[in-house]
Amino acid sequence: MTIYAFIGALEQGFAYGIMVLGVYLTFRVLDFPDLTVDGSLPLGASVSAVAITHGINPFVSLLMAMAAGFLAGTVTALLNTKLKILHLLASILTMIALYSVNIRIMDGPNISLLGVATVLDPVTALGIPGNMAAPVMFGGIALGVTVVIIWFLHTELGLSVLATGNNPQMITSQGVNTHNIIILGVGMSNSLVALSGALVAQNQGASDANMGVGTIVAGLASVIVGETVFGDRSISRACMAALLGSVLYRITIALALGMKWGKFSFTPSDLNLITALLVVAALTVPRIKARWNRR
Repeated sequence: MTIYAFIGALEQGFAYGIMVLGVYLTFRVLDFPDLTVDGSLPLGASVSAVAITHGINPFVSLLMAMAAGFLAGTVTALLNTKLKILHLLASILTMIALYSVNIRIMDGPNISLLGVATVLDPVTALGIPGNMAAPVMFGGIALGVTVVIIWFLHTELGLSVLATGNNPQMITSQGVNTHNIIILGVGMSNSLVALSGALVAQNQGASDANMGVGTIVAGLASVIVGETVFGDRSISRACMAALLGSVLYRITIALALGMKWGKFSFTPSDLNLITALLVVAALTVPRIKARWNRR
């Protein structure tokens, strides 16, 4: 793997790492299978891109993207809690609707950000080389978001979110409204996913309605790889494992795409195959290792 491929994997790992934290909140903390992320990632990208092209500060556009993502997650949670639609179906419905919403927002299937200001401009203005600007900025934002999530999950409200995922009957008996907690948790998750989408769009110089395809698969793979390699014995460790799992996942993908065996080599179209093999390895290797150690 070349140094440029490694730097590219780092910037993608950090940018998508914020999305992985969102996936961790719903799947691991809330036990809520949420496919909305395939729509909320391009939603964040669309909102941020349109805002920037209309002269709004790129950092303010990140907040607007997060607000839009929170709204999308709220819709999914309301469909589940108030209208009693199965959580998986509710998220699929929202995801499908967001495809049309994103095209409406951009007034087309995509929008270019070439030549406009982005969040990377302040970093390059400090004299940092252009190819290092994205890893530095995205790494700083991802670490900041991770610290905030860890702090939140240790507050009284955060503990209610954890308890809702672990034992909803118990937390209900304590007088907590689990519907409100689910709405908050799913909203927070999708606001993080939308923030990730906004950063990715500003980095690649465009937003596209199809850029969210496969987001949930990559998010789950990163969570599983992170837990397997770095462990999840505490909330802090699990959150950091989710972020680092995203970086490791992107590095592994870059390594796989750079390998060659004679005339055979992986192509970008093999990404889903590589992801599936990586998840299978992450799930089975620790069990095989444990059995081997017991002998």
